[in-house]
Amino acid sequence: MYFPVAGIEVNPFLPPAVAFIISFFTSMAGVSGAFLLLPFQISILGFNSPAVSGTNHLFNVVAIPSGVYRYIKEGRMVWSLTWVVIIGTLPGVMIGAILRIQYLPDPGSFKMFAGFVLLYIGFRMLKNLYGKEDSGNSQGCSEDQFQQLVNQSKKESGRGHLPKVHMKKISLLSIEYGFYGQDFRINTIGIMALSFFVGIIGGVYGIGGGAIIAPFFISFFKLPVYTVAGAALMGTFVTSAAGVLFYQLIAPYYPDMAVAPDWALGFLFGIGGFCGMYCGARLQKFISARIIKWILVVCILFTAAKYIISFVL
Repeated sequence: MYFPVAGIEVNPFLPPAVAFIISFFTSMAGVSGAFLLLPFQISILGFNSPAVSGTNHLFNVVAIPSGVYRYIKEGRMVWSLTWVVIIGTLPGVMIGAILRIQYLPDPGSFKMFAGFVLLYIGFRMLKNLYGKEDSGNSQGCSEDQFQQLVNQSKKESGRGHLPKVHMKKISLLSIEYGFYGQDFRINTIGIMALSFFVGIIGGVYGIGGGAIIAPFFISFFKLPVYTVAGAALMGTFVTSAAGVLFYQLIAPYYPDMAVAPDWALGFLFGIGGFCGMYCGARLQKFISARIIKWILVVCILFTAAKYIISFVL
């Protein structure tokens, strides 16, 4: 099947299959998998124009709702955190899209930029994983207790009543919520500022920012992975929808290059991601938080290394 915007010919069953596998694992950590689809499109499929960023955003728009639905149904969606992320990220995504087109149209420079961003995130998460046992932070305890309850419930009936997120305080300065008997407090302004800069990076990279904000929640703010996944995915969905619209609207102003999303290719990736995210979000509670984090770290560092090495060589 030929995709004229991307300028490539691909078996139509390949994009959804790849998207399903990637999003199944990454959705457990609150990441859509778009940051891994990007190198697949650039390096494997040969889709190198700025339109690949808009296509990645389109994948998020189609794929994410199924995962968000599962997290909402299971009561692990921190809505106040979600909206703070959206408010901070949206303007950053628009700025990032402009930077992508104006200053990073060359695939080589784009790979180098993306590689160093992912490298930093990966090492930050790696440090968090190795330091977890010594640091004694409360999020590890909460995650472990939640996992024990899930396993016990599974053995007894396969179901059981599992703990949900309980909001305690929402203000311009802070957000507080409870999860499995422990309270977590977040600085609202800090999250919003972080989201703005993450939005810029996400706008350039074409990922909506979720692949960056989720590791920051886990590593910097010490929040349980079981409570941030839904918020990160929802934030990615909204910002990606804005990204798709933005790339489509500015495309006429850049007639010499492909800027608008490849809608056919994006939908094919999205269909696979839709199924993969639902399954990943559905099974997340049965997987150890440490395993989920390791999956995310390995994926991020592998992709970062591939980009940087390919640029240098």
